[in-house]
Amino acid sequence: METLINIPWAIFLILLPLAGGITCFLWPEKTKIVGLSTIVSVVISVAGLTWVMIETGPFHHTVGGWGAPLGIDLYADGLSLLMLTITSLVGLGISIYATGYFNSNYSIRFWPLWLFIMAALNALFLSADIFNFYITLELMGLAAVALTALGTSADALTGAMRYLLATLLGSLVYLFGVALLYHNFGSVDITILSQRIESTPIVWAALGLMSTGLILKTALFPLHFWLPSAHASAPAPVSAILSALIIKASFYILLRIWLDIFAPLGYELVATLLGVFGSVAILWGSIQALLQTRLKLLIAYSTIAQIGYLFLAFSLAISGAMTAWSAVVYLMFSHALAKSAMFLVAGNLMHFCGHDRIKDLDRIAQRLPVTAAAFALAGVSIVGLPPSGGFIGKWFLLETALQQEQWAFTAVIMLGSLLAAGYIFKVLGFAFTQAIASHDPHVIPAHMEWAALLLACMAIIVGFFSSPLLFIVDIGNPFEISELKR
Repeated sequence: METLINIPWAIFLILLPLAGGITCFLWPEKTKIVGLSTIVSVVISVAGLTWVMIETGPFHHTVGGWGAPLGIDLYADGLSLLMLTITSLVGLGISIYATGYFNSNYSIRFWPLWLFIMAALNALFLSADIFNFYITLELMGLAAVALTALGTSADALTGAMRYLLATLLGSLVYLFGVALLYHNFGSVDITILSQRIESTPIVWAALGLMSTGLILKTALFPLHFWLPSAHASAPAPVSAILSALIIKASFYILLRIWLDIFAPLGYELVATLLGVFGSVAILWGSIQALLQTRLKLLIAYSTIAQIGYLFLAFSLAISGAMTAWSAVVYLMFSHALAKSAMFLVAGNLMHFCGHDRIKDLDRIAQRLPVTAAAFALAGVSIVGLPPSGGFIGKWFLLETALQQEQWAFTAVIMLGSLLAAGYIFKVLGFAFTQAIASHDPHVIPAHMEWAALLLACMAIIVGFFSSPLLFIVDIGNPFEISELKR
């Protein structure tokens, strides 16, 4: 037991995918084997870190023995561990799928970039200062743009270029905020900043800049303009990475800086504003999804709507309701699993039919029952039906809104679920009916169908384990500061 505790699992989470990516560059003919074995190693490392943190509490490590403010600290509490778990599980499903989706020409470009993204994501979730957040965001964003452009079509290149400009602008605005805080307090370490923070115009300017940059990268309404084209035009595994993981990373940073740094300032007005934008995102994104005729665009607009639920929690948590943060935890987990499953389903249909036109799905439910089942199960979680993870998250939100008599938010949550049911059943309806124009189907590797079903099933199963999941997230009390504020 002592040996297992002393193994540096968290360090492995950064070094393994980094080494795997470099190996894929140097040994392109073995990219699939190297990539898949690296992802499996990451899943094992996350399991090891989880066990260690349950036994010993939050993880802390000073790189090279040089801690803050001069050196780099790595830190993981329950919230960090949740994000690492999401990344590893979704990454495993996408990696299994990608072994069948990409041919050798695309594999030699996909795997190194994908492993670099995973290394950057893991480093981001283990970072303990706001400048390393910026570094890892940039590494992740540039690799993600390159992956988006893998589609090579004009739409893919346009989507990638729009995403590049948005992510660079978001990072630049965030960096201005970091510079203001460093100029005032002489440190970028989160713990030090939380002890020194005080309400001044410069601090509020930093809060505004950092939040705006991260909201742009998370694609909250009305700064979502880049998301539909980027997510809909990229190859299916890349769309799944973007929707399930990349936008969650910037939201995680936003959550961290609000809870750990800016909470003592009091943020009722801004939090209410975020809740309003979240509400508009839910309704606008859901209506747009309902109007789409292509499946990938429908899923992309659904992502915009589901992001809105995450921002409702900022407003509902003002009065100290911890269930609002529990809702965020569940919604991030279930959305990542369900939405990645949906994009993999869309990739299966593109491969099988040669298109993703919803009205021409032509009895997919009979011809690809595993794929159709994956979409239906993922849809259960997106709509928020029991016993899925999405149901638990939306129930927590609804319960909090009702207790606080926030009737407008209550109506938005319920109406959002009804609209989600509308666009999910719209797809399922065409999946059971015969299309006017027939097409020649292409064979899909079985593991591509089962990878999508695996992720969709996990989105349902996570709903049965609310107590263990919330127990793990509570390691280190990541939401404690906002509670003390009150």
